[in-house]
Amino acid sequence: MITKKTRNAARKKRHGRVRSRVTGTAERPRLNVFRSNKHIYAQLIDDLNGVTIASASTQDKELSLEATSNIEAAGKVGELLAKRAQDKDVETVVFDRGGYLYHGRVKALAEAAREAGLKF
Repeated sequence: MITKKTRNAARKKRHGRVRSRVTGTAERPRLNVFRSNKHIYAQLIDDLNGVTIASASTQDKELSLEATSNIEAAGKVGELLAKRAQDKDVETVVFDRGGYLYHGRVKALAEAAREAGLKF
């Protein structure tokens, strides 16, 4: 029997390889990105304690976006996450692209977070 691999299964495999090397701490949390067809989500995670420090997504009410699945929306999520991280006294993070290519919305989120003050 032939099994067909889905794109998401391949992404999860890539993400597993990245996660074997990347770990977030309280001083330097992991910036995790999840991208769906309609939205993009980002979290700062302390893996040692199993706690989410801050999060942002295109579904947040304070963003009030017209379109939620484009590069501009991803950039605004990156800025919002960086602002929330600075409120929690987090300056440096480890970037976890979640198995996605560093391209398009993922890249826009990362660059906006860098411009807003996060270091990674």
